[in-house]
Amino acid sequence: MTELALMEGFSVPERAQWLALVEKALKGADFERRLVARTADGLRIAPLYGRAEAPGGLAGQQPGAAPYLRGACAATVSPPWDIRQIYAEPDAAAANAAILEDLEGGATSLKLHIAAPGRFGLAPDAGTLGTALKGVMLDVCPIALEAGEETATAAASLAELWRASNISDNARLGALNADPLGVLATTGSLRQPLDAALGEAAALAGSALGVPHLTALVVDGHPYHAAGASEAQELAAMLATLAAYLRALDGAGIAPADALPKIAINLAVDADQMLGLAKLRAARRLVWQVADACGAGDAVRQMTFGAETSLRMMAKHDPWVNMLRTTIACATAAMGGAQVITVLPFTWILGRPDKFARRMARNTHLVLQEESWLGRVLDPAGGSFAIEALTADLAATAWKLFQEIEAAGGMAAALTSGRIQDDIAKVAEARAKQLATGRMEMTGVSAFPKLGDDGVKVAPWPTPPSLGGVGAVRIKPLAVRRLAEPFEKLRAAAEAHAVGTETPSKVFLACIGDLASHGARATWIANFLAAGGIGAIQSAPLADAAAAAGAFKDSGATIACICGADASYGELGEATAAALKSAGAHRVYLAGRPKDLETALQAAGVDAFIYAGGDALETLGALHKALGI
Repeated sequence: MTELALMEGFSVPERAQWLALVEKALKGADFERRLVARTADGLRIAPLYGRAEAPGGLAGQQPGAAPYLRGACAATVSPPWDIRQIYAEPDAAAANAAILEDLEGGATSLKLHIAAPGRFGLAPDAGTLGTALKGVMLDVCPIALEAGEETATAAASLAELWRASNISDNARLGALNADPLGVLATTGSLRQPLDAALGEAAALAGSALGVPHLTALVVDGHPYHAAGASEAQELAAMLATLAAYLRALDGAGIAPADALPKIAINLAVDADQMLGLAKLRAARRLVWQVADACGAGDAVRQMTFGAETSLRMMAKHDPWVNMLRTTIACATAAMGGAQVITVLPFTWILGRPDKFARRMARNTHLVLQEESWLGRVLDPAGGSFAIEALTADLAATAWKLFQEIEAAGGMAAALTSGRIQDDIAKVAEARAKQLATGRMEMTGVSAFPKLGDDGVKVAPWPTPPSLGGVGAVRIKPLAVRRLAEPFEKLRAAAEAHAVGTETPSKVFLACIGDLASHGARATWIANFLAAGGIGAIQSAPLADAAAAAGAFKDSGATIACICGADASYGELGEATAAALKSAGAHRVYLAGRPKDLETALQAAGVDAFIYAGGDALETLGALHKALGI
């Protein structure tokens, strides 16, 4: 075979040449501030990567070989990943109808929410599960449980159904998903001592040893991700939990080589493709490092690595955009080598998914599998200098955090002390600040929000059962922190005010100068206001202050915002502000921040400036107060 010489005829580029062109384009601006991004963990993402920036040893790493960075399989499989559909329907008959419909439509496995303290779902008894799974071929379709403290009961019921259907141990497919530390972190409570809960999980693992296609425990990073964890924090929590479970199983007489295949790994994936790919690839390497330290590195090839689309990235308003987020997340999980992927329906955060929402969730998988062919290439990100460097950096950072948790007594101690919760809260607060100040944008929420009815109607979720008072173990639980929530609270308040007063809240936009002068700022301000549930009344181009005052009076608004170019502000800004105040404006805002003119504009009547980089939540909150919301 003749090797293609793609560089033949081209000069070899040098980094110095590129840097010279960059410096010319930057015109003295700081390279690090303008072109280098930082992750929530502080990891550096450069604008360009070459061979020199890639970690060493890439040539020797292959799919199916330790340290499994590139995947546990040496060849592609069909189907490339398990399409796992999720159900949280308390009514068994309704769940069954949805299940049969989804299986016919392409789902390949089921994840059932089981009612337990702090969570709603199906009752864990065999009768209820039998009704929900009626007509399901249990020797073909894997059943995964999400049962919290009812896992042992639900697992026994599932085993009873398998026995009743004469399904042998070799034909039983599923995931019991015992996760006592995850339950403790999420609910802040366990009704039995942790040692007893770990013992119960170990017993499930022991009973699953003779069932080759059944996992007993899950190490789930999603609760930490949902609370706002960085990528390294999620990986470190996953590793520390894995270590705790391996110790518990070892104490029950199950050696790491036998225990690891009975423990599934599940991570969250969001719309950040680069970081998602790096996280999933790093996870396999890190799990191998733990397994190898236990003398069971080869057992990693028998483990199941799954992914679930992020809860924290989902929004209530304009939920159609959630489909875009879950699509890129599913693609990321597929390219990152996840063997099982769960896509949350786009209305999940609002309530019970209907037929359409469930169909769109499973069709996301099918389009990526059958039309985009994402499963036809193993580790497509492998060899990318940028992804490989980010993977290595993320793995190193996560390993360091994991070692710190272990040095402090392990995962249980870290949760009991509140260290994990506090560290994650700090990262979540920093991310929320980025969203509030525009350094991070969320389509449909902080950027390009859609006011009015989005056409989505869903039945709300039922109230979950009480935690039942004081348990044997009580800690500070992880708080779910969706990115959109602060803006959703503003939107909800504005909508309630509009219903109560029968008048939507509006701000008058005084657009001075021609369209070329005011268009960009007027559009930006309209989007900015909509993020807080406030509408905009945009004027025609205004040539003088008197026209602005007249248009304001006709609008019926009580608050105005001046929009224009800085040059227009120098010519008409002061007069327009004064005229708007004289016309009855309770407050006058100005779009932008013309520093040389600020003092004069404030003296003329401008109360505040709205500009990119300012705290949108703070400004919108003040606007709400001024509008009487």
